[in-house]
Amino acid sequence: MSDSSPRVIPRPASVVAGDDVPAPGVIGIGLAAVLTFAFAQGSWQWFATFIGVTLLAVMVAFQRRAQWTPDIRSAYVRGLVAYALVVGLCVAIALAPLLQRRAWLFPMPGTRSECGLMGRYEALQVRSALGNLAGSDGAALAFAQEVQARKAVAECLAATTTLWLPLYGLGAALLVGAAAYFRDRARAQAGPVGY
Repeated sequence: MSDSSPRVIPRPASVVAGDDVPAPGVIGIGLAAVLTFAFAQGSWQWFATFIGVTLLAVMVAFQRRAQWTPDIRSAYVRGLVAYALVVGLCVAIALAPLLQRRAWLFPMPGTRSECGLMGRYEALQVRSALGNLAGSDGAALAFAQEVQARKAVAECLAATTTLWLPLYGLGAALLVGAAAYFRDRARAQAGPVGY
């Protein structure tokens, strides 16, 4: 006699970020941030701040770390390191235009004056390229010199800013990683909150 009752097949448990596996969104956001760096050409523009802040908001909104554990080789620590580094990268991207343009935030001793010299040199290049035509329209020449000088200074400052961005990103990553670690540890030691 065969049993015609329906068979119940248990479904595999779905894996969530808190079940010892870091959320995969960190990979996509990290890739987006790296692509932002790769395609950044010339001066850092304010759109980079928008990209960095947007990626940071996505990270904060959707990233969940695995359950805290003191084991250094755990999924929690791997996920925390990835989370902190990507947040640091997003912060660096968001700050890049501001670092390039504001001496009080990013002093770059000597570099700002050297970049000014690059701008003056570029203005001289524009004048010499025109040769005898330089005297025919002084206003146009002055405008072209100013534009080229500004562009040269911005590119010089952007190059120096890009060299220093990893330091700012690493500093942000260390702060975020330490804060998240101690917060997660305190939550784990407090235990589940009963309702």
